Amino acid sequence: EVLEKLEKVAPVRRAFPAMGRTKQKKGAHAKKKAFKKSRGTKRRSRDVDQIFDDVAREEERGKQEVPVDDELPGAGQFYCVETGRHFTDQKALDAHKKTKTYKRRVRELKEERQYTQAEAEWAAGMTREELPKARASAMQTDS
Repeated sequence: EVLEKLEKVAPVRRAFPAMGRTKQKKGAHAKKKAFKKSRGTKRRSRDVDQIFDDVAREEERGKQEVPVDDELPGAGQFYCVETGRHFTDQKALDAHKKTKTYKRRVRELKEERQYTQAEAEWAAGMTREELPKARASAMQTDS
């Protein structure tokens, strides 16, 4: 009796939606250019060369006090330099340092070294050729 009264007051929702309702098509996001762009950069981590700069800066200055920033997790006090992430407390930072992603990043930083601008230009094929001077050789052949 109680259930019947409750059903009259608040009708029970059916397991299936009413007939005629449309469902979002498969791949609807695939056609949206803005969606594609935002997916690639939403949670992008810092690149290795940026982290090289951070590590070098920290070694140069030494460990310094970080100013409190309320907008960052943990007020910006718990920061992992190797991965470029902020954490809420020391316990979370310690747990992060035991993860596979952290260990992989540390290994990358040890194995790789930062490239110079000259090496980058050489790899891109932007080398300068040293040619002999044309006038000097022409003058020698004339005499």
